[in-house]
Amino acid sequence: MATVLSVNISEKKGERKNPVSEIRLKLHHGIAGDAHAGDWHRQISLLASESVDTMRADCPIPLDAGIFAENINTVGIDLKSLPVGTRLRVGETEVEVTQIGKECHSDCAIKKAVGKCVMPAEGIFAVVVREGTVRAGDEIEVLK
Repeated sequence: MATVLSVNISEKKGERKNPVSEIRLKLHHGIAGDAHAGDWHRQISLLASESVDTMRADCPIPLDAGIFAENINTVGIDLKSLPVGTRLRVGETEVEVTQIGKECHSDCAIKKAVGKCVMPAEGIFAVVVREGTVRAGDEIEVLK
């Protein structure tokens, strides 16, 4: 079963996201209170813990939730293999995948320390299709 490990937000762009108890997803907006919210195609970012694990052995800094600026950390789902257009039920919400990976704006601290960063290749982005609240422990389901 795929689940949410952590939900994370930041109030300002360019800052790491910090874990919170829950996030509120809003249509045409994204996550209430998050710096990257807005009516665009990258309202929410998701990153699998399995992707982060591939970097842990080589990284001299702790790779805690939110360090890659991801909003939702997951376990048990191969996010990077989902095609654009895939819909996911995340807790009581529904999101649609709009992008796989992204180009980094500038080399992040992790890439400077390790020589690579997992978010550009394995992070995914989505828009809100059904509003609601998401918390750690919520189930994730790929919808047909």
